[in-house]
Amino acid sequence: MQNHSIRAARVLRTGAAGLALSAAILSAPAMAQEAPAGAETDDGTIIVTATRRSEALSDVPIAVSAVTGDTLEKTGATDVRALGQVAPSLLVSGATSEVNFTARIRGIGTVGENPGLESSVGLFIDGVYRSRTGVGLSELGDIERVEVLRGPQGTLFGRNSTAGLINIVTKGPELGTFSGKGSVSYGNYDYWRVDGMINAPLGDKAAVRLDGVWQQRDGFIKNVTPGEPDINDRDRWLVKGQLLLEPSETVKLRLIADYSERNENCCGGVLLNPVRSLTRGADGFPVASPNTLLPLLQLLGANHQVAPAGQSFIRQQATTPGVPYRSDTKDWGVSGELTWDLGGATLTSISAYRDYKNAQGQDGDFNALDILRRTDLDRRFRLFTQELRVQGEAFDGRLDWLVGGYYANEKLDVDDDIKYGADYQRFANCLAAATLAPALLNPASATCSNLPAANFPGFQGIAALLGAAPLNGTGNNGSTFAQRSTNYAIFTHNSFDIVEDTLTLTVGARYTHEKKTLSGDANFTNTLCPAIVNSSLQALASLACVINGTAPDIVKGTPGTKFSEGQWTGTAVLSWKPDPAWLVYASASKGYKAGGFNLDYSALDRPCSTTAGSVAQNAACTAALARPANTPGNGRPEASDLQFASEKVDAYELGVKWDGPGVDVNVAAFWQEYSNYQLNTFNGINFEVTNIQACKDDLGTGPIDNSATTGACAADRLKPGVVAKGIEIETFIRPARYLSVNMGLTYVDTLYRRNLVGTGGRPLSPVLFQLPGRGVSNAAKYVATAGISWTPPIGSSGMSALVYFDTRLQSDTNTGSNLDIEKVQDGFAVFNGRIGLFGADRRWGIELWGQNLFNKKYYQIGADMPLQGSNSFRSVAAPAALGFPATANKLFVGFPGEPRTYGVTIRGQF
Repeated sequence: MQNHSIRAARVLRTGAAGLALSAAILSAPAMAQEAPAGAETDDGTIIVTATRRSEALSDVPIAVSAVTGDTLEKTGATDVRALGQVAPSLLVSGATSEVNFTARIRGIGTVGENPGLESSVGLFIDGVYRSRTGVGLSELGDIERVEVLRGPQGTLFGRNSTAGLINIVTKGPELGTFSGKGSVSYGNYDYWRVDGMINAPLGDKAAVRLDGVWQQRDGFIKNVTPGEPDINDRDRWLVKGQLLLEPSETVKLRLIADYSERNENCCGGVLLNPVRSLTRGADGFPVASPNTLLPLLQLLGANHQVAPAGQSFIRQQATTPGVPYRSDTKDWGVSGELTWDLGGATLTSISAYRDYKNAQGQDGDFNALDILRRTDLDRRFRLFTQELRVQGEAFDGRLDWLVGGYYANEKLDVDDDIKYGADYQRFANCLAAATLAPALLNPASATCSNLPAANFPGFQGIAALLGAAPLNGTGNNGSTFAQRSTNYAIFTHNSFDIVEDTLTLTVGARYTHEKKTLSGDANFTNTLCPAIVNSSLQALASLACVINGTAPDIVKGTPGTKFSEGQWTGTAVLSWKPDPAWLVYASASKGYKAGGFNLDYSALDRPCSTTAGSVAQNAACTAALARPANTPGNGRPEASDLQFASEKVDAYELGVKWDGPGVDVNVAAFWQEYSNYQLNTFNGINFEVTNIQACKDDLGTGPIDNSATTGACAADRLKPGVVAKGIEIETFIRPARYLSVNMGLTYVDTLYRRNLVGTGGRPLSPVLFQLPGRGVSNAAKYVATAGISWTPPIGSSGMSALVYFDTRLQSDTNTGSNLDIEKVQDGFAVFNGRIGLFGADRRWGIELWGQNLFNKKYYQIGADMPLQGSNSFRSVAAPAALGFPATANKLFVGFPGEPRTYGVTIRGQF
């Protein structure tokens, strides 16, 4: 089939037309315009390998975007974060830590920051799966191409995913060539980047290649605390060695070893507008007034940087002295890819080991007050993977078949040391005093109140009364989680020509078995938390137990510490080529992402007392304890509280591709339904992980009220809770010699259904009351990208020029996982540009470049400012009958995108 498909593909025209087309193709981000070694035929046909086969692009019946290394260089991308600038259906964003940056395709991705959740978008680098998207944010070296496969994957690559897949291929060694190249860049924010490569032959059948990258940059969030460094800087380097062996015409072995480090101050958060208080008016509509909490915080010393009216934020932040956003990362790995032509089939083996460790410090309250701090949050992923594939042809080339197997063994270790800071007790006293007697608030008092000590002794007095330690300095003293997982799978992907070179049926299937075990060592010094929940003062437990001091050890092998299941998934595609230039296809597929554990001790049920509280509190505790063991809300901290279920998707797609004269157009329409959609939400105190489902029955106001007990659904009445539907258009135009234009448009409507419930049909958490019927976070309805590249020669000198511009425009986007309206980022556009001059054969070059040319201010993620206020616009606007408070004073934090950067790059090669 492969040879027939290539013959069916149109051959590039020779002469001037062919030269123009070749120049245009080199800068086409919408398609894979540059083939890997051995993947371009003698007649010059452009082919891609997204389906693990060499096929003409117009013959590939899946939605795939690909970006050449040349285009990535022009747009200024050095890691996967910038891919969205040229791939409209992709978004890579994050908040407090780069290790938890996530990718989204068609509005779907892993939401929130929790290492226990796997990525909905799989990431492969040189055929090797990376545990989480953020793990791939390191420098990658010289990139050959990036392919973005949209929709669930599992029958082509070793690891399965529910939203899509990013496949990054870096440049490997070349036989028989001694060459080198390098570049030096300098820009604003004292930006330096140096990269280089040496390729050397070792005889006729072997070659080595060595790549190195070093990058530094000052932070772009100004830290207004004297003596503290600016935030979101860069300080990273990479070294990568490769060996290519081709002992015969049938055997090829590529060995890779790489090591990288990052020592950075990332990632800070800024105060978002609007800063206000809200009160439910007589007509039910919220009435705004000056924020009641901010003056108290500023008086205590928060030094929040408030943006002027009309601006969403300013790039300034105050932090606690001596508490930086430390992010130190060490990432290394080795891999070997063996390709062996057996005659009737080709065997491919990819073996790899990766070790990724990130140590993070954080000013957890995002202001100068010392409320919450951590100095050493460690996350380490150690991953061994083995993939085997055998593929070939049968029935005179009418059948292309592929059979593969995959095995992965991952060790994930997490330890944390988040603690109450030196100002926490005073801060907590003020919050409690403002609730108990607002008129008697007195920040100058030790209790922050003029109430008699007998009425409110402050948390220091409560600690003394209960024989517990004062809050300041207590908390998590290195509690750990150890998650061990094994995954094995068998998969197959087969294409059969029903009508030769015209009508093709593709069928793929996969069986995946996933096993995870969990253990944990809880080491908490917050003794006031367990003391207060077993006292008559348990109404104050929310402030004393922000860091959960009641959590027990998680003993491996006890109920709830094991997750194990097997799943079948697959795909079916019918494709039709009515003409060599046209392809029409329809597909159906099922995808799967494993469940697991929420690696956060705060998610454990808090013990309660049946005797120490009020009558109502004692009765509530008695009712909770009556629930069966290993069920949420039973008043007992159990490992089962941390479990969440696997995410599944049913996807349908209809596509058309046209490879016309000077114009290429790809169109795909899709419908995807997600069951047990995995959602991780920060509620202002801690993270909540749940699976989102919908109920076939009308649950009334249960999903949108302020009760955690209303709106349950029977297990046999559940249906998918998230639907993504839309259309994607990618166009590449070659209007003139040396000129290329690419455009992309994605319309996606990714919505939560109404009548939502949580895991297993449990009532939806009140924190998520805004979800039913609304769009999923960070899923812009409209995204448009465009780029233009002009690479004319300069007379007959052999020199050439470059003029390149691109843009990405997206519509309004709610960046908060709980969909507070205050977290909506207005629609915006980012423009990049580059102009250059090059010598003959590009032996040297100089470029002037700029990114975010118009210095657009935008934030990637919006979240609740930890412990700083409560409620939001929609809770106040809700009818009183739904039980939400009539006031709100919550502050919000945003994590800004990068500002305008510009500079110069000098290149050379031999």
